Amino acid sequence: MTESGYRVHILPGAVDAIGGVARVVVRAHRYAIVTDSNVGPLYAERARAAMTGLATEVFTIPAGEAHKTRQTWAAVTDQMLEAGFGRDSAVIALGGGVVCDLGGFVAATFMRGIPVVHVPTTLLAMLDAAIGGKTAVDTPAGKNLVGAFHQPSAVIIDPSVLSTLPADEMRAGLSEAIKHGVIADPAHFAAVAAFGAALRDHHQNPRATSAIVARSVEIKSAVVASDTRESGRRKILNFGHTIGHAVEHLSGYRVLHGEAVAIGMCLEAALAERIGVAVPGTADRVRAACEGAGLPTARPAGIEPQAIVALARGDKKGRAGRAQYALPTRIGEMAFGDRGWSAPVDDALVLETLR
Repeated sequence: MTESGYRVHILPGAVDAIGGVARVVVRAHRYAIVTDSNVGPLYAERARAAMTGLATEVFTIPAGEAHKTRQTWAAVTDQMLEAGFGRDSAVIALGGGVVCDLGGFVAATFMRGIPVVHVPTTLLAMLDAAIGGKTAVDTPAGKNLVGAFHQPSAVIIDPSVLSTLPADEMRAGLSEAIKHGVIADPAHFAAVAAFGAALRDHHQNPRATSAIVARSVEIKSAVVASDTRESGRRKILNFGHTIGHAVEHLSGYRVLHGEAVAIGMCLEAALAERIGVAVPGTADRVRAACEGAGLPTARPAGIEPQAIVALARGDKKGRAGRAQYALPTRIGEMAFGDRGWSAPVDDALVLETLR
């Protein structure tokens, strides 16, 4: 499977093929394996073993969104410089969304840009952070506000590693799959809803998991390939993220990214109905899919609507001080195609929806 000129490998046991892929797509003098304190103990040595004969060094960051910062980026780049990594190096980003985002940003900026291979280890990272070339770190003003577009040389997805993923992280990852169904494919939406309901009952089918991952990667890849720098259609991938990013940031990142996106999708679908963009019942279907997967669907009680609206105005998707929303017309179809795929909505209407 290819996306924007690079190959996405989806195969159980693919972690053990990292060395073979790296030799073909990168051929670097040295490889920096960037991972975190959760994933490193599980898979870092396995990754190094898969890269036998290649010069590798592991750089471990603290786990969690709270550490996806400029300070962590600086620490990793300083450590690579101290270890003698040069322009002929490459990054292997081994971990979840934080590692893919931060590792990708390290690669985008180190020596003005070196290759990166993403090896996502969470469902969310497989469906989102590893695909598309967006890299970033968070700031006190908001999420992902400092970053760069930097496409990976390859993505290696091993669905079998999800067996070590905590249940709440697995559920959170499904929010992106639900989103892909909403923006592009009613059949995928139905399949993900059924998968989420089974997952909530602790039934995980590896073959079904691989199918969900593969179809979501296809959907996101097609959207990104049509608009690599988010100047048009790629904006539909932001469904649920304008409100979701604000909720995530205002929670101090106690709400997982996927949980925040689920909340954002439910509220933004309701907003789409409120302004007459979406057909009636769209929000109910989105909410039912999220609830079925065990995801939250409502604004957390401790986060005020006014704070969400204020933070959304400063989101990187905003224009001229106004928040932009990518909204559905129905399951499988997005609005505002004649306006660049996103549009501002009056703050008063957003506040009514949030309340």
